[in-house]
Amino acid sequence: MKDNITRMAVCPRCGRTYCERPALSRVDNETLICPDCGTREALESIGVSAEEQDSIIETIHRSTHNPR
Repeated sequence: MKDNITRMAVCPRCGRTYCERPALSRVDNETLICPDCGTREALESIGVSAEEQDSIIETIHRSTHNPR
């Protein structure tokens, strides 16, 4: 049986408290970061601007109905 335990963590990259599944940082392949920072690192790696990253993350939040 799966435990439905919610774990809170603080992202070392942005300082936000989150409870979603973490992402693995591309910087060192060891550090767990929040999903938004994981998305940002992926988008940065392909040259997406910070403004476009904000827009993409906002769209993700709207489509998943997770208030932030």
